[in-house]
Amino acid sequence: MAQRYWNKYVGPDGAWRDKRRPPGEDLAVMRTGLGRDAGTVPALCRYYTCEIDDWAARRGEVSIEQAAEHAALALFGLHQQSKTRPMHRPGVPLGKALRKLREDGKFSQQAVDARVDAAATATNVTALLMRLRSLIDQLRTINQPLDYDQLMKLIHDWHSTDGRQRARRKWAVDYQVWIDAPDQAENGAASSPRTARPDEPAGS
Repeated sequence: MAQRYWNKYVGPDGAWRDKRRPPGEDLAVMRTGLGRDAGTVPALCRYYTCEIDDWAARRGEVSIEQAAEHAALALFGLHQQSKTRPMHRPGVPLGKALRKLREDGKFSQQAVDARVDAAATATNVTALLMRLRSLIDQLRTINQPLDYDQLMKLIHDWHSTDGRQRARRKWAVDYQVWIDAPDQAENGAASSPRTARPDEPAGS
């Protein structure tokens, strides 16, 4: 399998390879793919590493893998913009990165929960990507990286009902937000933690 763009610059340890950073021109091209379908931005196609799906190509379509890579590249271009440290970090799935966002304090925990819930309950890829764009922008604000190989897989899985359910479950486990029960918190008693899953409304 060809090496994904972000792995050409970031090693397994999450550091720049040979202190080389992605050119700003590359990242600018990637950002032009935000909100656009794979294959519709000719300048971005040179960064694709997926093999061409001949059957899809004959129908004038792109494969699910190509669509997922396009979306991940566009989000990486947004995330890495103007950053001196890598925003791709192997081993940090989206859920754990978003938990760091919740714990950072720059945004209210309720607001983060609501945004995560809205993204994780998206019923199609277009809605997922629109909501991920907002979350990635917030992760960028706090310099929080994530694993773009895993993000690409999550986007890929979102194309099918079964895959979407698997992705949601993993997202929920990784997020692991513990929330105090309101009645116990008001009474000053020791609180019992519960997990707010991305596939349930925040605060339910």
